[in-house]
Amino acid sequence: MAEENNEVKKPGGGKGLMVVLIALVVILLLAVGVGGYLIFSSGVLNGQQSQQQVQKEESGNTNATYKAAINDLVLNITNAKGREKLMKLSFHLKSTEPSIESIVEEYKPEIVDAVIAQISSRSSEELLTVGGKALLKEELLEDINNIINEVTSSNDDIKRNSVQNILFTTFVIK
Repeated sequence: MAEENNEVKKPGGGKGLMVVLIALVVILLLAVGVGGYLIFSSGVLNGQQSQQQVQKEESGNTNATYKAAINDLVLNITNAKGREKLMKLSFHLKSTEPSIESIVEEYKPEIVDAVIAQISSRSSEELLTVGGKALLKEELLEDINNIINEVTSSNDDIKRNSVQNILFTTFVIK
């Protein structure tokens, strides 16, 4: 007796799968194309500003931000066991004051002194935590605004508490 083959092959069974795969590839290509067009037209890839950004800058938008940098401070800190460590710190001050860069440059010694005082009052373990960095930012922001407010108090053109944020660009403890 010959063995019977009980399998029944359906004609065209693989064509349905092929159509679905082709449709998915076409949809994927369309999505990538549309996404690329939107990114390119917004000016992200070619370095151009969007029309809204240009209009805001031309209209003298009061929400404009300016930055000033304090770079490459090397500080001594201690850990919980009293051992000394070195910390390298750089940061930018984000402000609403257009002249913030010249103010920071002129009063850099006062600002660096405040940074040293804040860092010296903390352990390296505290500074390595997210909460420790956030607290340091808050207190530095307050101290730096107090310094800038004090040294510019005779100039009515400079807004009080103009420094809005501190952005750490280097934060290394070794």
